[in-house]
Amino acid sequence: MRRVQFRRITAALALVAVAGLTGCATREPANAPAPSSGAATGFPVEVSVPGGTTGLKLEKRPERIISLNPSSTETLYAVGAGKQVVAVDDQSTFPAEAPKTTLSGFKPNLEAIANQKPDLVLASNDTDNLVTGLGQLKIQVLLVPAATTLEDTYAQVSAIGKATGHAAEGEALATRMRADIDKIVTDTRKPARPLSYYHELDNSLYSVTSKTFIGQVYGRFGLTNIADEADKSGSGYPQLSAEYLVKANPDLIFLADTKCCGQNARTVAARPGWQSLTAVKNNGVVALDDDIASRWGPRVVDLVRTVSSAVSAAAAK
Repeated sequence: MRRVQFRRITAALALVAVAGLTGCATREPANAPAPSSGAATGFPVEVSVPGGTTGLKLEKRPERIISLNPSSTETLYAVGAGKQVVAVDDQSTFPAEAPKTTLSGFKPNLEAIANQKPDLVLASNDTDNLVTGLGQLKIQVLLVPAATTLEDTYAQVSAIGKATGHAAEGEALATRMRADIDKIVTDTRKPARPLSYYHELDNSLYSVTSKTFIGQVYGRFGLTNIADEADKSGSGYPQLSAEYLVKANPDLIFLADTKCCGQNARTVAARPGWQSLTAVKNNGVVALDDDIASRWGPRVVDLVRTVSSAVSAAAAK
């Protein structure tokens, strides 16, 4: 249940206005860091993150880093700063070697964080005045909020690389991510007509609209989001009804609740009335990795690749 709540909260932080912009996680180019020089030169540096920290000055390369959000954890390792990471939060599940602890990004414990003797903490939010509290302990905090656009993701990768002494690696990774995503979208076989889709956050039928970060990913492929009209509050994350879904009859269904809630094509087909859906009849139910589908780090390229495969398969029918 906590994983479901975490993914809903993480998703809700990524609301954005419509913008133009998915699950093999084994392909290396987007995630593997460029060769690191290992040098701690280039400091002091000043680092800013879109929507987060502005003008954080780091006098020297941090050697004891704590990450309090999974996307930052993944980015730290992807830019080559993994050896500097001494602790990550309880929601960070990738990579496997990350030193997972009981630290929480939702309810940060200043004493527990300080006990790790960090010289830099990465967090997505200034929860409970985290920045001020750690600042009083002479611990610097880099706020890296939920990305609202793919451009934000690229900027965050670059910023984290710069803050950790891996500026070249961060810039190279951001460039590769952008190039990979653009190429995947360009090379995807396009359907004769626009396809509709439903993205499932959990099995209580919470979804996302086109205004969200994840909605932008689907938007890159020209897909029509069936949840848009149901979002009367404008939150970006409406809870749909089974009746609404059956009536909308999406061409594709993307399940971001395969781990948390055990959902798959079989369980979807077994839902009352769902066996008649186009997505079910045409093998258009796509299982996503929950974590990849809820994070805005380097593995967003894998999410894009999965969506591309689904669109291409549907276009071939």
